[in-house]
Amino acid sequence: MNYPRSFNDKILLFIKGLGMGAANKVPGVSGGIVAFVTGFYEELIYSLQKFNRKAIILLFNGRFKSLYQYVNGRFLILIFAGSTFSYFSVSRVLDYFLRDYELFVWSLFFGMILGSIYYIANDFKDWTRKNIIAIILGIIMGVSISLMNPAKENDNLWFVFFCGIIGVSGMTLPGLSGSFILILLGNYVLLLVDSVNELFNTLKDIFTWNFEFINDPERIRYLKIVASFTFGSIFGLVTTSHIIGFLLKRWHQIVTAFIIGFIAGSLGIVWPWKKEIYKLEEGIVMLDRDGNKILQNYQRYLPNLSDNSTWIAIGFVLIGILILLVLEWYGNKNKATI
Repeated sequence: MNYPRSFNDKILLFIKGLGMGAANKVPGVSGGIVAFVTGFYEELIYSLQKFNRKAIILLFNGRFKSLYQYVNGRFLILIFAGSTFSYFSVSRVLDYFLRDYELFVWSLFFGMILGSIYYIANDFKDWTRKNIIAIILGIIMGVSISLMNPAKENDNLWFVFFCGIIGVSGMTLPGLSGSFILILLGNYVLLLVDSVNELFNTLKDIFTWNFEFINDPERIRYLKIVASFTFGSIFGLVTTSHIIGFLLKRWHQIVTAFIIGFIAGSLGIVWPWKKEIYKLEEGIVMLDRDGNKILQNYQRYLPNLSDNSTWIAIGFVLIGILILLVLEWYGNKNKATI
């Protein structure tokens, strides 16, 4: 898979990484769907699988160029550079739109995920009994996760490490939102809001040659949390990619069927018409360090068809579906020219 890429291919991969990073940060949206629909999911899984015993041997023998080629380094760097950059750029813009145009953003996501189900299912031709059962099991699991109640925040570093393993699963399993899982684990605000902000402030201090944060116990606490979460995410990426890669090799159609079902079952998480439920303590809404309300879960309801905003939202659902149809057309066009 480590084949030559043109400059345009590299730019496109970076943009796909931006999309995956932005999707991973939004509760209910899976970065894995971006990878699956934009056509680099299996390359991502198999590249991550290359972090194995042979890679360790190459590392300790100082054969860095061979290691870079073995793990498909160019591909991984472009994807994760895009995802990382997204956390400090695209995802912040997305936060703004979610705050001021929440219904329309969720509607667009809902349409895109509906389109992604069609996109994946359209290429899936093996409708055997086993695969239909896999689809049903995927739907059941997706619905079950969407109905779970969230836990309380926990900053124990071992638990944060575990959150990294679970939270990163949205990159390797399409339909499973790592951000939503972090809400269920009670650590979404801690890990993807407060800690990211503290990391950003720390990097800004370092670039301005200001190291006063070293004497700030609260800043050091957040940096430890970021480090633990990062190591957990790396460990989770490598281990889950090996598991999924193993399953894809042996039961490719069954795994694909399960993914289709899982994405369909998780649609309830991104249902546009919902009311936010915030964390309460003694009847008072809890706030994060920036004074924002802490999201706990969502209460879903049926749209009011007499409201103009409902029809605008439906329009965004259709735009989301159209985006995926255009992607499918573009992908088929590229296949035809190869």
